[in-house]
Amino acid sequence: MSFAHPWLLLLLAAPVLLGWWEAQRRGHPLVLPFDHAQPRHGRFLRRLVTGANLLAPLLLAVAILLLAGPQRLAQPESERVLTNIHFVMDVSGSMTAPFGDGKRADKALKAIEEFTTYRKGDAFGLTVFGSDVLHWVPVTKDLSAIRLSAPFIRPEKMPPWMGGTLIGRALRSVRTILASRPEGDRMVVLVSDGESADLGGGAAQELGEELAKENIVVFYIHAAEGSPQEETFTLASLTGGAAFAAGDPAALSEVFKRIDAMKPAKMKPSTPEPVDFFWPVVVPGLALLGLQVVGAFGVRYTPW
Repeated sequence: MSFAHPWLLLLLAAPVLLGWWEAQRRGHPLVLPFDHAQPRHGRFLRRLVTGANLLAPLLLAVAILLLAGPQRLAQPESERVLTNIHFVMDVSGSMTAPFGDGKRADKALKAIEEFTTYRKGDAFGLTVFGSDVLHWVPVTKDLSAIRLSAPFIRPEKMPPWMGGTLIGRALRSVRTILASRPEGDRMVVLVSDGESADLGGGAAQELGEELAKENIVVFYIHAAEGSPQEETFTLASLTGGAAFAAGDPAALSEVFKRIDAMKPAKMKPSTPEPVDFFWPVVVPGLALLGLQVVGAFGVRYTPW
């Protein structure tokens, strides 16, 4: 047990001195006439009365202990380790192609929004890319930021120079952002439906090694029919991630769930913090107060 205000414990000297004085004093001696009698000394009664009179100093000691603020360390709880998750979404013209009952871009954004709901506590960012890169939402714990950005990042609203698909360029730009994060794990979830011209000739191998050095795990989702580009398998595997094919909206949603299972939230024990710990003082104090009330009815020295 510790105390929030330990200096108040110096005041315990007062009840100690009062208790010592109470134990030493004789009370009010009263001479009674006993002719040819041998009265008993009344040692038991004297101890009983002295004990009753010691209750007041003990209650004063309890009050001082309560004012000092007794504390103890709380049991450590598990604390979530932050994961910085950056979504990278293709907004080229091909992302407007039909995909289930909607379009590829719409279903990708819906799956991303759903993914954020069961990763509460993590930080999320959003980057859109085509032939160029736009960092739309900085890494933040505000889940509404991505949801509110959806109407503004539709492929139809993108400028003409966003029409291509340069995955390598997008990942290099996002690497700079995640590498600057001061704490937490780092993860990229990239959604595209095309093939990138800037991953060939060993570029995927080089980029994957660069991302791995920054401890950035990449998951690639191919939101279209067919298999992902071969280089995306190489790049993702080098970082400890994976590449997936999602030929329909249901498969896309399942891929996001699988990614969540592959990279579950990490927990660590938090540092114990002091919390109030009054009951070991309050319970004896209430017991002493009850005895004091009972003793006040007659267990005391004669007041005259």
